[in-house]
Amino acid sequence: MAALTAPRTTPQKLDPMTRSVPLLANAKVYQGGMVQIAASTFAVAAVATAANVTIGRARQTVDNAGGANGAVSVEVDRGVHRYANSASGDLITRAEIGKTVYVVDDQTVAKTDNSAARPAAGTCYDVDAQGVWVEFK
Repeated sequence: MAALTAPRTTPQKLDPMTRSVPLLANAKVYQGGMVQIAASTFAVAAVATAANVTIGRARQTVDNAGGANGAVSVEVDRGVHRYANSASGDLITRAEIGKTVYVVDDQTVAKTDNSAARPAAGTCYDVDAQGVWVEFK
């Protein structure tokens, strides 16, 4: 397709900060937990699987127990949300603000990718005594 030579109307989603994503068969995500797209192309609760892509925070708990792939969907929010900080050598400090942080589980982020074993969660937006603020784009 050639570059524009005149204005155009570009379609957009009603709320660009939220999307509905079909859930993997027999998967369950909890409200507030990080959500990923697995290699199957369906949503799952975030885990430390390098091939998964983290897309945001679950707006509600959704359980697809006994359901087929995509039988139900989960609403996923982008934006900035707070998660638990990892421990020891993977503890995130203010020095990581603006850097990529990595998934440990659906509620915990770490400083490193554990030798490429963990997928990116998002960007460290801030760190406080309650945890790490992660920005999902």
